[in-house]
Amino acid sequence: MGPSALRIAGLHAALEQADYTVVDRGDLAIPAPETQAPGGAEAKFLPLISETCARLAKEVRDIVHTGDFPLVLGGDHSIAIGTLSGLAAHLKDNPGDGKKPRIGVVWFDAHGDINTPQTSPSGNVHGMPVACLLGDGPAELTNIEFSGAKLDAAYFCQVGLRDIDEQEKKLLRASNIHCYTMAEIDRRTMSGVMTEVIELTQDVDWLHISFDIDSVDPRIAPGTGTPKLGGLTYREAHLAMEMLAATGRVASLELVEVNPTLDDRNSTAELAVGLIASALGQRIL
Repeated sequence: MGPSALRIAGLHAALEQADYTVVDRGDLAIPAPETQAPGGAEAKFLPLISETCARLAKEVRDIVHTGDFPLVLGGDHSIAIGTLSGLAAHLKDNPGDGKKPRIGVVWFDAHGDINTPQTSPSGNVHGMPVACLLGDGPAELTNIEFSGAKLDAAYFCQVGLRDIDEQEKKLLRASNIHCYTMAEIDRRTMSGVMTEVIELTQDVDWLHISFDIDSVDPRIAPGTGTPKLGGLTYREAHLAMEMLAATGRVASLELVEVNPTLDDRNSTAELAVGLIASALGQRIL
């Protein structure tokens, strides 16, 4: 229901106001999980998620091939496996200078999302997309479009971390991902952190934003499934999007984890629409 909430919150109008021509491809048809057998406890609903991500990857690949900008709406963060697999497949087939393409990812999230079926305390795949995209996860997810890792951790930045499993802490430290916790944002300010993130990704071939709405404090973004106090403020979130937009290099965007059943009068979806508009260049003046 997240994508519908974003449409109701005025997404089309916001994009058109930012001078974009909108082509809404609608939603992927996904069976309701409660009608499906959850399968193995280590990676619940794996067949359903892998099939959905494979279809999403092809959609994204088609959009990029035509030169359009893919905006992907969730849904939980497991869809990032599909989004980034599609982007990686396109760049792999169109390497430009012949070198291995470098995808820069700025991943806003309260959580590390780097668990594997062996380390996850819940078995929820939405806690595993980072691991899968780095090549560590079920083959059904790591082999979408092509086998193995889709990303290089050297160009992967996680921003807003504040709720990380003990096993994830070890995995993140070993991963070479650039991690920015809320404590670091407090010390260095969002402007300082984003300046470094932009420098770290300045030489990539493709810059992607993956924004989990739970990176924002639940007092202003209540409509999400795994809220944790102490998140980004309204202005910190918008500033991050504005700074990335100012680079002129943002090539794709996904926004996930909006859950209208937990929201207050669609306020989280309205915030999400504003953040999308900021990431796509909407300015205060």
